[in-house]
Amino acid sequence: MAKSKKIIVQGKQISVIPHKENDDFISLTDMLKAKDGDFFISDWLRNRNTVEFLGFWEKLHNPNFNYGEFAVIKSKTGLNSYKISVKEWVKKTNAIGLKAAAGQYG
Repeated sequence: MAKSKKIIVQGKQISVIPHKENDDFISLTDMLKAKDGDFFISDWLRNRNTVEFLGFWEKLHNPNFNYGEFAVIKSKTGLNSYKISVKEWVKKTNAIGLKAAAGQYG
């Protein structure tokens, strides 16, 4: 795996991980920690605005995006009983914009 770089955004350190020749991943975990402290990505994925944004991004960049599964996820988003992980999001929708990777503690 390629070594990550660090950028400083509003005084907070954020990891940038090289992905392909001209593409990088920005650590969502670092961004959320910088904003809200200990915050889980699955909680962020419960927000309807987040899911709608991710769906729109995938529509623009991913011809293999699974719109049927996206519609199911979107309909459940915001319910207290519903949570989805990044791995589930990617598996169900064939998303390419998010990637789950083991962090510092596994």
